[in-house]
Amino acid sequence: MKENTPLPNFEAALAELETIVQHMENGQQSLEEALSTFQRGMELSRLCEAGLKNAEQRVERLVAENGNYRVEPLKGGDQGD
Repeated sequence: MKENTPLPNFEAALAELETIVQHMENGQQSLEEALSTFQRGMELSRLCEAGLKNAEQRVERLVAENGNYRVEPLKGGDQGD
């Protein structure tokens, strides 16, 4: 993994993150490579999380602006449901 690699859009970040997971699962990396790969994976994970949060907020805003719908937070995964 290259350091200081620019962060991609959501779809590209998710695809790269999937590749990183597969690469790390094969266990063929040195410790330094694994640490660098893990660091990049964390950057991508944060980017994906922020992208999903932003999309959720945009959907809620659009629904609220319409005025005909009740705005409710999206339910799912790790939100303490």
